[in-house]
Amino acid sequence: MSIYDVIGIGNAIVDVIFPATDEFLLKHTIAKSVMTLIDEFRAAQLIAAAENMTESSGGSAANTMAGLASFGGKGCFVGKVKNDRLGFSFAEDLQGIGVDYDTAMAPAGPSTACCVIAVTPDGHRSMSTYLGASRELTREDINPKQIGSASILYVEGYMWDDQGCKDAIRKAIAACKGAGKKVAFTLSDPFCVGRYRNEFLHLMKEDIDILFANEEEAKALFEVESFVPALEAVRDWRGLGVITRSEKGCVVADPSGQVHVQQAEPVAKVIDTTGAGDAFAAGFMAGLSRGRPLPACARLGTIAAAEVISHYGARPEHSLKALAAKAGL
Repeated sequence: MSIYDVIGIGNAIVDVIFPATDEFLLKHTIAKSVMTLIDEFRAAQLIAAAENMTESSGGSAANTMAGLASFGGKGCFVGKVKNDRLGFSFAEDLQGIGVDYDTAMAPAGPSTACCVIAVTPDGHRSMSTYLGASRELTREDINPKQIGSASILYVEGYMWDDQGCKDAIRKAIAACKGAGKKVAFTLSDPFCVGRYRNEFLHLMKEDIDILFANEEEAKALFEVESFVPALEAVRDWRGLGVITRSEKGCVVADPSGQVHVQQAEPVAKVIDTTGAGDAFAAGFMAGLSRGRPLPACARLGTIAAAEVISHYGARPEHSLKALAAKAGL
């Protein structure tokens, strides 16, 4: 039996979210709709220029663990913060919503990471990320017994930007495989795929059982121009591939090559797409870890994504477990 439904490994980041115009993005040279790595000085500049900010703990995998908890699932997060104000805030926030978090805080070095997220009126988010202490995760932070106690190990692709983090993830994957459990991996961002495409393909061949990607990430991974050949490449892989397509819903290719299509949940107005993919992964794995059929897993994912994009911020404001029950799941 597993103690956890999912253990997520990712960058431990505090999100600073604010509404912005396209003119603001141009003025401050922020690339729209993608994640750009910045240094601590640049982060301070953007925060000083922003107005009407909200602050909360974040990071892709941590957001997924928060979504899992909202579904009533049991999750654990592994990620590094410093023992500073933001670090303690991050830990208290995760633990407060029911996610186990016991990674040792760094006593010195870079400050806790932050992500400055500019949200334009069309709902797109443009992220400027200072990775800070999140880069300090090492193999010593991985507890093989703990990793092996989860049904699914969920790995954030953004972590691949640091060698120490790669080594920690490889140790976690080995522990997961040794316990006979499943490894899930999210590609995170098309630019991330561009940097590490060959390494990600090698991981798929050797270690990954479940792949999460949006349409643009999938096309970048397989170097194709349209969705259909990307889907065919996922089917040929013969793992469990899950491709999200924004307002078009998602497509799931199972190991037999069968394809399941799930329409997106209706949303009155898209406010902020921050964390939509993270929430989707939470719903999908909430179902998968409990043995639900793949179409039901996909529906849970779309329910979670729809809730998150209907308001500012990457975490659900309403109980996802209640929304799932209302949908008969």
